[in-house]
Amino acid sequence: MLDFEIQRCTRRCSLTDRELKPGETIYSAIVARGADVVRLDFSQDAWTDAPDGTIGWWRSQVPDVSGKKMHWAPNDVMLHYFEQLAGQDEKQDVRYVLALLMVRRRIFRLEENGKDELGHDLLKLFCPRNETQYEVTASLPDEPRMLEIQTELAKLLSAPAA
Repeated sequence: MLDFEIQRCTRRCSLTDRELKPGETIYSAIVARGADVVRLDFSQDAWTDAPDGTIGWWRSQVPDVSGKKMHWAPNDVMLHYFEQLAGQDEKQDVRYVLALLMVRRRIFRLEENGKDELGHDLLKLFCPRNETQYEVTASLPDEPRMLEIQTELAKLLSAPAA
């Protein structure tokens, strides 16, 4: 698997060059440009669809730089919580979102995507910390549920900076 260094949000709309304000909804896309991979950020008004050459895109909000940053729990705590969620069918969407966060934090490494026996999408992950492989069912929650999950994970696994 290839790793790319992706730049942070420029806080400017790639289409209109307008400054993006804290809290504003934006769309970001990772786009292949020849041998390079670049990040493009768009205001909600300027976004119509993913640009040609898009590898992936997401919707988020411009962070408030004056706000207090959150510090995530230690990796072992996150891993323990992830393992606790394994047997809780009603929390599989939480486990999926947590797995994505842990890939981003490089606690897990995405080995491959697959399907289970019922045809559901699976993430096959490897944790170098405990040399364990995990399979996580892809359970993409809808928007209201996503906000609930983000709030739940933030309460359980983070604390404001001192």
